[in-house]
Order: sequence, then C-alpha cells, then structure tokens
Amino acid sequence: MKLKIFIGSFFALFIYFSAYSINTIKVNGDEPKAAATGTLTGLITDKADGQPLIGVTVSIPDLKNATTTNTQGRYILNRVPKGTYLVQVRYIGYATINQKVDFTKNSVMNFQMHVSTIEAGEVVITGVARATELKKSPIPIVAITKQALDERAGAGNVIDQIANLPGVSAVTTGPNVSKPFIHGLGYNRVITSVDGIRQEGQQWGDEHGVEVDQNAVDRIEVIKGPASLTYGSDAIGGVVNLISPAPVAEGKILGSVQGIYGTNNGLYNGSFRLQGNQNGLVWGTVISAKGAKDYQNQHDGRVYNTAYQERDARVMVGINKSWGYSYLNASVFDDQQEIPDGSRDSLTRQFTKQVTEADAFRPIVSSSELNSYSISPLHQHVQLYRIYSNSNFVFGDNGSLSVNLGYQYSHRREFTHPTATDIPGLNLNLNTYTYDLRYNFNLAKDYETSVGLNGMYQTNSLGPGTNFPIPAYHQFDIGPFFLIKKSYGKLDVSAGGRFDSRSFTGQAAYVDTTNAAFPLLYTGSNPTTTPNVVSQFNALSKTFTGFSGSFGATYNFSNEFLIKGNIARGFRAPSIAELSSNGADPGSQIYHTGNKNFVPEFSLQEDIGAFLTLPNVSASAEVFNNSISNYIFQQQLLNADGSPVLTQGYNTFEYVQTKAQIYGGELSLDIHPVKWLHFENSMSLTYGQNKGTGGKVPDSLKYLPFIPPLHTHSELRGKFDKGFGSLKNVYAFVGFDHFNPQDRFFSAYGTETYTAGYNLISAGVGGNIVNAAGKKVLELFIEGTNLANVNYQSNMSRLKYFDNAEPGPGVQPGIFNMGRNISFKVVVPFDFSPKSKG
Repeated sequence: MKLKIFIGSFFALFIYFSAYSINTIKVNGDEPKAAATGTLTGLITDKADGQPLIGVTVSIPDLKNATTTNTQGRYILNRVPKGTYLVQVRYIGYATINQKVDFTKNSVMNFQMHVSTIEAGEVVITGVARATELKKSPIPIVAITKQALDERAGAGNVIDQIANLPGVSAVTTGPNVSKPFIHGLGYNRVITSVDGIRQEGQQWGDEHGVEVDQNAVDRIEVIKGPASLTYGSDAIGGVVNLISPAPVAEGKILGSVQGIYGTNNGLYNGSFRLQGNQNGLVWGTVISAKGAKDYQNQHDGRVYNTAYQERDARVMVGINKSWGYSYLNASVFDDQQEIPDGSRDSLTRQFTKQVTEADAFRPIVSSSELNSYSISPLHQHVQLYRIYSNSNFVFGDNGSLSVNLGYQYSHRREFTHPTATDIPGLNLNLNTYTYDLRYNFNLAKDYETSVGLNGMYQTNSLGPGTNFPIPAYHQFDIGPFFLIKKSYGKLDVSAGGRFDSRSFTGQAAYVDTTNAAFPLLYTGSNPTTTPNVVSQFNALSKTFTGFSGSFGATYNFSNEFLIKGNIARGFRAPSIAELSSNGADPGSQIYHTGNKNFVPEFSLQEDIGAFLTLPNVSASAEVFNNSISNYIFQQQLLNADGSPVLTQGYNTFEYVQTKAQIYGGELSLDIHPVKWLHFENSMSLTYGQNKGTGGKVPDSLKYLPFIPPLHTHSELRGKFDKGFGSLKNVYAFVGFDHFNPQDRFFSAYGTETYTAGYNLISAGVGGNIVNAAGKKVLELFIEGTNLANVNYQSNMSRLKYFDNAEPGPGVQPGIFNMGRNISFKVVVPFDFSPKSKG
C-alpha cells in the first residue's frame, strides 16, 4: 500500500511542479525578460599543437546544463539565460578551466587546454550561494569525483567510499553499516544530504547505515566543519552531500550495466543505469541489487549475522529551459541487514545464536549458515521512500530563485524474537517534509548574495512492536539565513548569519507488560489504573533556538599559492533520542536513557589552511579548533562492583552533557616526479577532550568517545591517460595506511577500551577498453584491501565491543574487522542516442 501511495504521489507531484514551473515563467502567455535565452558555442583545442579535443565536457553547474565536444572539437550549449555564470571545461589529463562568462555579452567562447598532472579546478555547489571554485571557498570542503568513487570498488557502501579522506572517518557495524564522522563528530552532528535534500532516517541510531544506493551517486562534496549556516541544526560537524548523476548532453541517451564481486564475503552488486536528454527534457533511472554473506577474518572466521540484502531504485524526470530547470526525483531503498551480537561458545570461541526467548542455551552456528546468503530470522529491515524536487528559476540578468522540496518516509524494523519471527522488536515510522528556498542575486556591484529559509516538519509514530526506545513525536524546524560573497582582486571574502528554531512535541506512552517477553504499546483509556501497564514516556514540549554565523576569506597570492581562514558558530538542538530515550534498541545492543533537561549545543570553530600547487608538487596544511558547549554523549552505567547495569538484558547507557574541545589538522603532499607517476601522502590527526562542567576532569573522563587515531596514508599511483593500444585511462596504485594506537579513549564506566595500532596495504588497477573507433566498450576497476590479511580492530568499529559478557581469561574480546578482500568492478556502457543528421 505504501508503495502505491508513493508512486501515486510521485506522478501527482510531477504534474504539480510542471504546472508550477510553467506558471512561474510565463505571464499572460509571454516569456518574461528574465527568460531571454541564447546559446554558447565554441572550439576547444590542445594549447600545445592546436588540435581539436574530442569529448571535452563543457558545463554550467548552476544551470545543470552540459554538453561535450564533437569530432571537430566544437560544442554548443542551448537555452542559456542571460546573466553571468561560471563555465567549467573538463577533460581527462588536462587542467580544468573555470571561467565566469557574461552571457549578455558573449555567445562564442573558444578554449585552449593544456596537459596537467595536477587534479585542480574543482567546482563545488554545497554550502555556497552559487557554484564556486574550490580554491576560492574559505569553508573547508573536499570534492570526490566519480572516477575516485569507481576506484573504491571494494567499499560496501557510499560512506566507506570516503572514510579514508583526511579528516573523515566512519563508525561501522560491519561492512554495510557506516555512519560518517567529520573531525570527531557524527550521528546528529553531521548531515548527509542527497542533492542538497537532508537525509532523515533516525540517524541517531548506531546499527543502520545511510539509506542511499551507492550506485546512484556520481559525486560527493564534504564540508569539514560547521555548516549550520545553510543547513541548520544537526550540521554542527559538517555535511556529506551525495550528488546524483548529472544530466547527459542534449540529444543523448546513454546507459550502463555494472557488476561488482568481492571475494571476502561474496559481495555481489549489480546496477543498471539509463539517462536521456531530448530538447531539454531530461530523465534517468538507476536500479540496483546487492547482497553478501557473513564477512571473514583470520581471527574470527566468518562473523555470524553480518550478511545483508539490498534493493534500490531511482527515477528522475525534469526540464531545462531558458528560465532555469526543475527536476523531480523519486527513490526506494530496501535493506535487510542481519543483527550481530558477538556471542561465542566459551570453549571453542565459535559463534552461537539465540533460538529461544528465554535464551538459556545457544547452539553453535553451522558452517552452512555462515556461508549462506539467506537472511537470518534476527535482522533489521530498513526502508526509505523519497520524493524530492530541485528547481532553479532565473530572474533578470543576475537573479535566481532556488526551490528544493522533499518528502521521505523511513520505516525501520528490527526482528529480534527467534520464536516469533514476524513480530518486530523495534518498529519506527518517520515522515519528513523538508523545504529550502533561497533567492540569489547581486547586491550592489559584485556582492553575490543569498537570502533564504529552510527547515523541516517531521512526525514519528510507533508501529506494533515490543521495544520502544523513543516516543512518538512531532518536530518543526525553521531557519532564515543570508550569505554574502565579494571578491577584491586576489581576496575572496564570504560571511553569513542564521537564526534557528526547533520545536518538539513528544507524546506520552504506556506499555502493557502482561506478557513480559512481548510487551505491547497500551492504547486503552485508563493507563494509570490498568494492571501491568507502566509509563514508558512522559509528554514532552520543548523549543530550542540559536544563532549561527560564519566569516571567512581566501587570499590567492598567485595561481600557485593561497591561504584560507574561516570562523564559524554552529548550533544543534538535542535530538529526540537524547531528550526522551527510555528503551532498548536491540540492533545496537544498548538500553538508552535520555534527559529532557538538555540545552542546545553551540560550537565555535576556527579553520586555517595553506595550499600550494606547482607543476610537479602539490601540498596543503590545515588546522582546526572546535570548542563546543553543552556537548552531548553517551556513557555506560556500572554497578557498584564495576559490572554493567543491565536493563531488559541490555547494557544501559545514559546521555550526559559537558564542555568539549576537538582540535587537529591534516597535511597532504602529492609529488609528480614524472608526468604519469604520483606519490600521494596525507596525515590526519584529531584530538577530543572532555572539559567538564567545572573542576578537574578525572583521567577516565578526559577524552571523548569515537575519536579516530592518527592516520597516515601513502599511495604510489601510475596514470596513463592515453593508455596502451585499446587500453585507455589506465591506472595502478599501491597504498599503505597506518593507524596509531588509540590510547586517548573514554575509559570511564567501561565505555571504551584501548585499541592497538595497525597497518594496512591496498592496491588497485583499472582502465577502459575501447574499440577501433576509440569508443569505450568496457570499464574495469580492481581493488584489493587489507592485502596482508592483518587481524585488527578499529576503535571506530562498534563490533569491537560485541562479545560474551565474560569472554574468558587471555581472550581478546570483540569482533575483528574484515580480512583480505579483492573486488572486481566491470561497467559496460551503451549508447542509444539517435544518430545526428549529416
């Protein structure tokens, strides 16, 4: 029924937005002056020999308008409105060109490109008013291209594909469950968005990942620092913006079929993609399916209950016209993920499984179960249905209105009853409506300005189940903001401000405990007098407000060297889990307790960085300092004898507040001794300290949880863009990652333990196979991770703490990370474009 409603809503919204777009751009049947249109044409050649370049991408990011050069090196961009826009020219092996073009004065632009070994000239669209060159933005931000994502063939999900970036990490619960962390902050402090639409799926939870198909993401932009200014509460740590495939060039119908296989857990990942663009009507679809059995390592063998099955689909339809664009997207995410608990046989250390509610005896898991793709009875089922619209309407020569609207329905169930496998333990239904409106214009001369309003309305209801960690609630967010950017020659300055308001209304709830194994949500009228009915949640009404702001500057001493600085104040209202939790979450193996008296978090972060780009060397150094007041985190509760407090059979954790400081930095050095060879190096370091609420902080409390250790990455990479014969764009690399021991951990109450250091070796090779006409017929990506098959535990892995309550003497408790894995990714592109006449 939900799917029928979802499909019906998609087509209803498409009709609505189409009508809205038409009414917006036409007045009395006439095109307004704002829609005055033209074309941009030109020739692109190699600067060295003057030869035309074929297949160069020419795009206007703000208009989602792109094309490629033909066999004569010529291009044409149609339906270009009057105004000034950033034009980007990209080609593999050549330096990217970014140039602002005034289309009231120019309709022909020729470009000469030169060969470059440095990947520079990235343009970003996240957290800025308009598309901006990365080197001009003072906000710490990094962009990951589709090529880089493809080369991470071994990653089990989209967050793992970026978890090796300096300053970025992930808290994991197996190979398919990863939550992004940026500079030591994650969960409700980092917003994950899809095409700028914030992702909402109970992200406070540990045990499920980001509900996005990794095959439908072609680019990722990460803001490494407070982004509350443009995204509101929950972006106090940063933003991960997952960007869908860009429209194909006009007149094209392109697609691909891809397959991935991973040797460690038998991962299979198949995906079909098809996109088209006919006279400004753009459309596309991505359909995917992936699954895996239990992963393995030398220490544990196969790790029981880490298998998963995922199905995804996405469809997009939109229009590009002289007045701008309007795209409507819909997607379905459906994941069945097993729930590990780490229980072992005390003698053999083999994994065991729960088979009864009483749980008095656990048999050893058979080899056939460990090697099966079938999902076990104890698993979680996570579904997310999403409809959203991205629109941009052009007014006048320098004005535009951006309208982004979205609806999401998240349904999360955890099946935790071995003798009643159809009854969910956890059953949460989350409906979210998001809105983001901003008007972009030039204030006076060359002051790029945006004023806007965004937020969301959210309702959470409790479905039939037996575990109730959070209440049913309503939430409303609203935040007006402004951004201003101005260039003074070599100096680029940006600033902005925002005021946020978040309101919660939590509903009281009672539970009928007549059947202790299967408690039910009480729906009668006399909860206080009915036997065996207990209070689970009290009614809650809270409103939180706060101001956010940012000021930063970039100074380009030359084309080769620049410095950036930014200071930002962030705001985050407590989540419903932090305020009202009072129940078990079986997937996380935790009983959570909240605190209704919490106040908002506020942060003040300073960032400064220096960047050098020379023909054969590129380097950067960045440092940050983040002071957070009212920082919220979880700590475990212990009995007087030091044993964990158990509630309903789960370890009990409570949320607490404190002052905190997180600081660190990143270094990078990329050396190009010859054109085809790269020696890439990076280091990232994050420290997190609990400053307490007054007085000396005990040693066991002085560090914050989930802070990654010192991490260095070195990679020797060969790139051969022209390739060898029918092999083109060939690459090969060998990587070495070092992770220091993490001896700065939150040891109080047994919450965290020491984590030993480790080293990992990786390697990869790939390229394209072309036919006699030079047309690509196959793409191949091979990646090997943990090639030395090292037994290690990451301090960012929750499985490190999954074991028997008493593991036994001389036993290293917990589950180890994945062992050696070699992944193969094959992409077969196809072209259904109608042949051009003449």
